[in-house]
Amino acid sequence: MADKPLRVLLDGTPLLGERTGVGRYAASLSEELASMLEVDTRSVAFTLRGWRKLRHVLPHGVRARGMPVSARVLRSFWLRGSFPQVELFAGPTDVVHGTNFVLPGTAKAAGVVTIHDLSFLDAPDELGPGDFRLPELVRVSARRADAICTPTAAVADRVADRLNVDREKIMVTPLGVDPAWFTALPPNNDLRSKFGLPSEYLLFVGAAGPRKGLDWLARAHDADPSLPPLVFIGPGPFAVNDRSQHAGYVSDVDLRHVVAGATALVLPSRDEGFGLPVLEAMACDVPVVCTDVPTLREVTGDYAQLVPFGDVEALATAIATAADDPHTPDGSMARRAHAASFTWRRCAELTVDAYRAALG
Repeated sequence: MADKPLRVLLDGTPLLGERTGVGRYAASLSEELASMLEVDTRSVAFTLRGWRKLRHVLPHGVRARGMPVSARVLRSFWLRGSFPQVELFAGPTDVVHGTNFVLPGTAKAAGVVTIHDLSFLDAPDELGPGDFRLPELVRVSARRADAICTPTAAVADRVADRLNVDREKIMVTPLGVDPAWFTALPPNNDLRSKFGLPSEYLLFVGAAGPRKGLDWLARAHDADPSLPPLVFIGPGPFAVNDRSQHAGYVSDVDLRHVVAGATALVLPSRDEGFGLPVLEAMACDVPVVCTDVPTLREVTGDYAQLVPFGDVEALATAIATAADDPHTPDGSMARRAHAASFTWRRCAELTVDAYRAALG
C-alpha cells in the first residue's frame, strides 16, 4: 500500500494583494507542491477580512482556509505560546509552513518556517509600525520550528549565528526562475507607451526602502550623464528626476518584457535574502550590476558586476561597463545557463525534504 500524501498547510497570506518577493515565492512554491503526488497541499490566510480571496489565487486543487482574526492579534498571542493553534481553523495536518518569517501556533503538526533575510535585526528602526515586534516574533518562531528554510547558505549561516539555532536545523531552499523568463521579449511599442519607457533604460526591480541603496544608486547615476535613464519598478515611493521615473506596480507578464528590454538591471542593496531579480534578468540575457555582499555573490556566481556597497565611482563605472556589454554568444549562454540552474521544482523538492526532516 502506497504511503499517504504528506499533509502540508502553507501560510498563503503573502498571496493576497500586490505581490512582493515573498508573495512570488509563496505562489511558485505552492504551484510546485500542488503538482507533487506525495504532498497534499492546503493554504491558510491570517487576516480578519479578505481571506476568502485566497481561493481565487491558489493553484487548482489547493484548498483555502482562513483564520478570521487580525494578524496583529494572532502575532501577539503567538509571541506568548501556540494558542490559537492553526489546526482549530484549518483541520488536522502533518506540517505547518510559515512562508513569511512567522510560524503559526500549532497543536500536533510539525512546524517549518522560512526566514528570508535578517534585515529586521540589522535595522529595526526601518520596520513599519505594524512590524515593531517582528524581531522577537521571528526569534520565537525559529526556536519553536522543527526545521527552518532559508533561500541561501549565507542567510542560513547568519540565522544560526544571530538567532542562536543549530545550523543542522536549517535547510537551504534556493528560489527558482520561471521558464517564461528565458523566452521573454523586449516590450513592444504599446507596452513602452503604457509605462513611458525610453528606448534604452537601466532598471531597478523591488520595493523601495533604506536597505535597497537607492540613494547610492542616484548619486552614481547622476555622476555619469551619459548613462541611460533609470526606471524603477515596484512599490514606492521612489525619488525621481528628469533622468529617472517610477513605472509603478507591473504584472508578472509585463515585468518579463520590461526586464528583457533593459540595458542593465541594477540591484544596489545593502542586504538581500536572495535577489531573485538578478537571476530573472540573466535569464533574459540582461547584464546585472549588484552589491558585493555574501548573498548576491552566492546567487550571481561570476555572472554579474559586483560593487562594494556605497562606492559611488565604482557603481557608476560598473553600470557603464554593463551598459556596453557586447552580448557575445558565449557570455550570453553562460549567463542564461547559470539562471537555468535555479528552478522552482528544486526549491519545492528541497522544501519537502525540510518537511520530512521536521517530522523525523
